[in-house]
Amino acid sequence: QVQLVESGGGLVQPGGSLRLSCVASGITFSGYVMAWYRQAPGKQRELVASISSGGTTNYADSLKGRFTISRDNTKNTVYLQMNSLEPEDTAVYYCNARHTLFDFQFWGQGTQVTVSS
Repeated sequence: QVQLVESGGGLVQPGGSLRLSCVASGITFSGYVMAWYRQAPGKQRELVASISSGGTTNYADSLKGRFTISRDNTKNTVYLQMNSLEPEDTAVYYCNARHTLFDFQFWGQGTQVTVSS
């Protein structure tokens, strides 16, 4: 079955860093655009960053370059490096895989990131 398994979330102090990982199985990884979304309490889910199989990236402007998305196609894994974290970054972060040609996608279960002192 298709699985997107996320890890790396947790509690971090303001100004700290975290790296999220998402390991995909059950899909042909190179055929999907990978992305990270997040949803804070009371807010809409928003795109954080995406990356194509060839490495083309897209970021939310509000992140001001603090986040970096990358992928390792040999490991079926996408990463989100988060630096200079702020309390407003607190949210559930979701891994997403979207097929490059057909109109379907898969979601991870989400991992909680809490930025607090």
